[in-house]
Amino acid sequence: MAQESQPTQRIIDIETIRDGTVILKNGGLRAVVMVRGINVYLKTENEQNSIISAFQEFLNGLDFPIEIIIHSRRLNILGYLEKINARKEQETNDLLRTQIDEYLAYIRDLTSSSTIMSKRFYVVVSYDMIALPARKGGLFPRASQNTSALPTDFETQKYQLDQRTDVIIGGLQRTGVNAARLGTEELVELFYNLYNPQEIEKGGTDIAKRLSLI
Repeated sequence: MAQESQPTQRIIDIETIRDGTVILKNGGLRAVVMVRGINVYLKTENEQNSIISAFQEFLNGLDFPIEIIIHSRRLNILGYLEKINARKEQETNDLLRTQIDEYLAYIRDLTSSSTIMSKRFYVVVSYDMIALPARKGGLFPRASQNTSALPTDFETQKYQLDQRTDVIIGGLQRTGVNAARLGTEELVELFYNLYNPQEIEKGGTDIAKRLSLI
């Protein structure tokens, strides 16, 4: 008998997303910071050393864990080609129309022979309730408690997470890297794209536009 497929909600660890915060099923909270990468090879040697030193200082100053993720995905340029084609239809100069046609032909030939990829860089900031360890012996032995069983105060935990996120954004900006936290809608779009890679992705989010990533 074939195994019945499970809904995606049962597979992933996310309970819900609210107030720009990912809430896990075990009660943990996550914030996602989108980062614009910089090409250090285009910098001078002194600039490279300065960036590396600042980044090292940033990492050494952290007293909580972070996760750095590089997400590569196939770039859908159909919308871009449609805009260029619409611009051609509005052009009255024959020479410019010819140049636009040549540009469109070049882009189509390029995308047919190779896959155009885009890279996005993220830093995941975590905040988890601390589980109380088991206490053996004594008059009142205490069983170990799972974080999901502890009472939770979302606003209190979110405040701690927000503080950590501000530290990350400020530290990255001191290294010359632009960064911003994803909001609720942007998080939903991010996870939708991650779990539906074959779908035609929507246009860039507002956060991506603010970081000049598109």
